[in-house]
Amino acid sequence: MNLYAIRAIYKFEMARTFRTLLQSVVSPVVSTSLYFVVFGAAIGTRITDVDGVPYGAFIVPGLVMLSLLTQSISNASFGIFFPKFTGTIYEVLSAPVSWLEVVIGYVGAAATKSVGLGLIILATSSLFVPLQIEHPLWMLSFLLLTAVTFCLFGFVLGIWAENFEKLQLVPFLIVTPLVFLGGSFYSIEMLPPFWQTASLFNPVVYLISAFRWSFYGSSDVSVGVSVAMTLLFLAACLLVVRWIFKTGYHLRT
Repeated sequence: MNLYAIRAIYKFEMARTFRTLLQSVVSPVVSTSLYFVVFGAAIGTRITDVDGVPYGAFIVPGLVMLSLLTQSISNASFGIFFPKFTGTIYEVLSAPVSWLEVVIGYVGAAATKSVGLGLIILATSSLFVPLQIEHPLWMLSFLLLTAVTFCLFGFVLGIWAENFEKLQLVPFLIVTPLVFLGGSFYSIEMLPPFWQTASLFNPVVYLISAFRWSFYGSSDVSVGVSVAMTLLFLAACLLVVRWIFKTGYHLRT
């Protein structure tokens, strides 16, 4: 394992974050505050609690997941897209570095940024509502697992995208609607039976459900199923990345 190469890629990506600190941190925090004003204050006056949890506190795991998923995909996809765009990807491909070391460097940096942002949003949420975390270790584990999984997914998107339009297509057209429809701001048990069943085909439901369980001890679906689905998606992304580096798909074009 070439630790020097991994560290070099990791440090370069982290340095890029500090150069865009305002966009990377301030913007998501302001957005989270606005969500609390709209959903917590406006809707919270009509929905007092969900499963015995005050509505303002109930939406915290969903808000963290909303930011975590979007930022993970964005950080990882931009991280690999710009070397492709500028041509510096050839320096990485010609270096004595394996595909796994490249992935650890890029995805590790993107996941670090996403987890840090998730914790900042969690701290911001505590300013609006009292937080209760029944399983803090599981909460951190789910946070890290989700960040790594969707950073890998973003890494694949960054390689697949040929231009900035394609780079934004999946996060805004697919991922964001799935997060909103995945129980971020409500329990799927509040839906009619047909839509409850349909929601189970949304992979984001399992992420939010497991993450909410770590806070309040209740979930819409089994925690074991949620973890299994996330690990399955992680394995699928790893296989795709390995195939990309083996075949050179969209790397040498």
